[in-house]
Amino acid sequence: MKKSFFVVLFLIFVRIFSQVTPPTQNPGLVKDPFFNNQNPTAKTDASKKVKHVHSDTAGISPDKYDGNMVFSGNVQFEHQGSVLTADEVVFYQKENFLKAIGNVILTTAEGNRITAEEMEYDGNTQRGIAKRNVVLTDPKQTIKTETLYYDKIPNTAYFNTGGTIYSNDGSVMYTKTATYYLNTKMIDFVGRSNIETDKYTIVSDNIKTNQNTGVSDFFGPTTIRSKENYKQYVYTELGTYNSKTGESFLNKNSRIHYNDKILTGDKLYFNRNTGFGEGNGNVTLDDPQQKRYIKGGYGEIYEKKDSAMITDKPYAVKILSKDSVYMSAEKFLTFQRPDSANALKKKSFLRAFRKVRIFKTNMQGRADSLSFNETDGEMHLMRKPILWMGAKQVTGDEIRVYSNPEKEITDSIRVLGNAFAISKADSLNLKDEFNQIKSKNMIVYLKDNAIDIAKAVGNAQAITYADDTNEKTKEVTRIGVALSTCGEIVAHFIERKLEQVDCNIGANSDIYPMSKISKDERFFKDFNWNTRDRLQKWGDIFLDTPNYPEIVYQSDNSLFERAEAERKKLEEQNKPKTPVRVKK
Repeated sequence: MKKSFFVVLFLIFVRIFSQVTPPTQNPGLVKDPFFNNQNPTAKTDASKKVKHVHSDTAGISPDKYDGNMVFSGNVQFEHQGSVLTADEVVFYQKENFLKAIGNVILTTAEGNRITAEEMEYDGNTQRGIAKRNVVLTDPKQTIKTETLYYDKIPNTAYFNTGGTIYSNDGSVMYTKTATYYLNTKMIDFVGRSNIETDKYTIVSDNIKTNQNTGVSDFFGPTTIRSKENYKQYVYTELGTYNSKTGESFLNKNSRIHYNDKILTGDKLYFNRNTGFGEGNGNVTLDDPQQKRYIKGGYGEIYEKKDSAMITDKPYAVKILSKDSVYMSAEKFLTFQRPDSANALKKKSFLRAFRKVRIFKTNMQGRADSLSFNETDGEMHLMRKPILWMGAKQVTGDEIRVYSNPEKEITDSIRVLGNAFAISKADSLNLKDEFNQIKSKNMIVYLKDNAIDIAKAVGNAQAITYADDTNEKTKEVTRIGVALSTCGEIVAHFIERKLEQVDCNIGANSDIYPMSKISKDERFFKDFNWNTRDRLQKWGDIFLDTPNYPEIVYQSDNSLFERAEAERKKLEEQNKPKTPVRVKK
């Protein structure tokens, strides 16, 4: 009997305790995983519970919201200094959790404001999710999206459903995913994002922008493009842009596109307000329109002046269809100026300073400085210039080369002051026989990139070798050496060889057989055939001098020496004999 009583009593206790033990969570409440991670600094004691402040009505409906309290009409809740208002709020008191519906507004203690059609808020984690027509407003900007995750403890807002951010400075940002740090005003954009202003557009795969400082950091492919001119833009894969100063600091795979030119380098700087740019390390300035690029260790560009400077072991390459021109100097300047004949066009100029070196397959040169009008094809070599073409050498105070940019051929060469042209009499041998023409000025006309006519004007002098060719056997016989002095000398070339010399205006020309002209008389006193400094490959432009071994030419003075010996012998023979006195 007693045993049956205790069994019945045990079953009653089990029944009672099974009814009073509360569930761990309301069976009708399903939280987003966002609420599951507890903030380590969040407080959950009674003083930190979500508080109901006001509502027009309140009550419980067993068939609605699983019997939880529902507040309707001008509802207001408060938590940790933040105030939430809505048309209706479902309050899950045990979970310290609420769902707000209709005209939801959450105003934080800092004055930030979130509006939405729906919102869930967890008082324990101090996190909220706003949905449908969400707008976050703070003193710096307004964020619009469809779903916003708000975390009060770090004071961050996050969305991944696409959003638009309207900044107070007038810029508009578009991105799919971003985190906004309300305390620091930093926005971290993830994925392809756009920033639009009235002057430029930024497109990047990853941006972090600070609304206080106006500084944006880029961690992926990024383009900042001018709206005034679509072709003006900068590109980088790691860099910084300051919207307040207009300065860009570009550190990886970077380019500055301006005025149809491109500046690249290890590290670039550009100020879009002033148009000044700078490059350090492996700098290249590319000008596709001029088919020319300049490389160096350091460069500066001036967008508004349409000019640039390259230094630190720079060199330039002018690309031609069949050849290229390589140039080096200590400093290059390039700029464009309006065409005086057509204001809609510009002319491009290139200048080089100190230790200019030039290499082209059929022409090489040295000078102290260079000025090149690329549009018209006019190049000036100044201060001790020297030019080589095949077996020919030209020197003077200044040398000007005129080319046809479209046909890519040299038309003529002008030498101003102390003009001196030297050519091998026969380029196929190593005899020290050189045709030489000197004058105050000189102009050389070319045909198919080969010398056709050379005209020396003003105190012209020439030492040329005269040959005779047998028309039948084509055998060439050396006649002698012509010494000419006149006001103007015109030299004609056939197949790159001097064929005829005309002496005009006060002509004085004589031909001396080889037996009657000495070796010294066959050279002007300032003769300087320079093979040591002549560039033989394009890499020689980087050297002060290639310092090639001087070519040793064979000197043949035998005819003159034999003739001179005969003359002296005859003189001795023809001398009158002095009578010999005999002592008596």
